[in-house]
Amino acid sequence: MTIAVIGIGLIGGSLAIDLRKRGFTDKIIGVDTNQQHKNIAQLCGLVDETGSLENAIESSDLIILSTPVDTNCTMLPGILDRIAGTSKVVTDMGSTKGSIARISLHHPARGRYVALHPMAGTEFSGPLAAIGRLFDYKPAIICDPEKSDHDALELIERMLEVLNMRKVYMNSADHDIHVAYVSHISHITSFSLALSVLEKEQEEQNILTLAGGGFESTVRLAKSNGDTWAPIFLENSEFIVEVMDTYIDKMNLFKKMISGRDIEGLKALMEEANKIRKILH
Repeated sequence: MTIAVIGIGLIGGSLAIDLRKRGFTDKIIGVDTNQQHKNIAQLCGLVDETGSLENAIESSDLIILSTPVDTNCTMLPGILDRIAGTSKVVTDMGSTKGSIARISLHHPARGRYVALHPMAGTEFSGPLAAIGRLFDYKPAIICDPEKSDHDALELIERMLEVLNMRKVYMNSADHDIHVAYVSHISHITSFSLALSVLEKEQEEQNILTLAGGGFESTVRLAKSNGDTWAPIFLENSEFIVEVMDTYIDKMNLFKKMISGRDIEGLKALMEEANKIRKILH
């Protein structure tokens, strides 16, 4: 099998490493608008060759879109035009699914597309950030599986098994609500905390000197790439704003308890929050 990886960054590069090592593919073609990324990907052996999008589609059995979510949306209809009537399959790695679901819904070749979101990643970006085993034992969400052709869905399921991922099935709208709560708000709060600390650091040079493990783990996601995350926030804005309103309400509740020196109220809030242990054990 020949695979085209469109966007040779953390996700695309990490996919390439394990799909090759585990025998899922014989050849990987990389496509990227960044010439440096293409050069690095070839030098590091992530891909066998690089080329244009058109040539990669023509030469590949499976096309994997791992570009920012807005770019995935822009590219998918044209790719479906090119693979209509063939056995080729296209999938995307995007963190939002509502927009791409609407864009592809009525396309005659919709069945050749499988909407996929592997819940894996790091705060780093680019081909040098690619690592093996990134996807092992992580959940992979397949959205709207009933809209994909049986053979296309079967191919992607087989790919996920090779990656040792846990398959989860959802519709696109439910997916976007859930990831707003468990993924997207985490990044926004991390970016916000980093900005708050950096602003204060201008006055208090000791803040970052004193930063410990708790701060580092909380602010880690603030290292994430804006080119990736800004489109995600906009694509999922409806649900993210809803989550932010809820988050702000909880922050104000803590503020009220602290300002009022209500120690029992604070303990009650934290005990309630501790119930997350039952989920994240």
